[in-house]
Amino acid sequence: MGLAGLLAGWVDAVVGGGGLVQLPALLLGLPGASPAQLLATNKFAGVFGTATSSITYYRRVRPDLRTAIPMAAVAYVGAIIGALLGLHIPKAAFNPIILSCLVIVGAYTLFKPRLGEATSLRWEGPRHTLAAVLTGFVIGIYDGALGPGTGSFLVFALVGLMGYAFLEASAKAKIANVATNLGALTVFAPGGHIVVKVGIVMALMNLVGGYLGARTAVRLGSGFVRTVFVVVVGAFIIRISLQLLGIWS
Repeated sequence: MGLAGLLAGWVDAVVGGGGLVQLPALLLGLPGASPAQLLATNKFAGVFGTATSSITYYRRVRPDLRTAIPMAAVAYVGAIIGALLGLHIPKAAFNPIILSCLVIVGAYTLFKPRLGEATSLRWEGPRHTLAAVLTGFVIGIYDGALGPGTGSFLVFALVGLMGYAFLEASAKAKIANVATNLGALTVFAPGGHIVVKVGIVMALMNLVGGYLGARTAVRLGSGFVRTVFVVVVGAFIIRISLQLLGIWS
């Protein structure tokens, strides 16, 4: 579980989607846990990694907080709404929903090879902020309800919808992802759903992975982030597809 937390932190810091490593690990490691316990423990561990990587990104990339802060604030509210919905989502629904989202995101990115090479914003001023806020709210609901792939979806929206380069998108996505994790925990933590011992181990490893992943992404740039994004999304599509077919339990 600790190794899963380390890998999840690294992946999440580079391209997002650490929950797609962490949640399956929790499903396998805690087979008797309820959906609420799985989601809460995943969020508890994940918030340490996202917070660490967001600080690292901010120091080195200096993303524009005029977009990031409103996006994060609304994402927090969306995540609270999503977490309330997530308490009623059965385990069986997790993978089909996640797989559908990943296929769309992966295909779009793969067939647009120049996507995210450089920042070329589609909107300016209030329209730009509105697009960021709506993106944060919708993905915040998803993160609270399910979670896996949220970072990847935030990166994809910032790149594909708004026109950011991958590196800058990753920096802004991390700030919003911290907010969505905190929003979900606002619902899950008071209910005592966190499996504390497992959560602490995964959180510490997630923190280390987040720090290493953010430094790697900043050093190697947008091209590296895009490559890892495509590889990670492709790997998760294969993994979840095989699981749904009963080939990989």
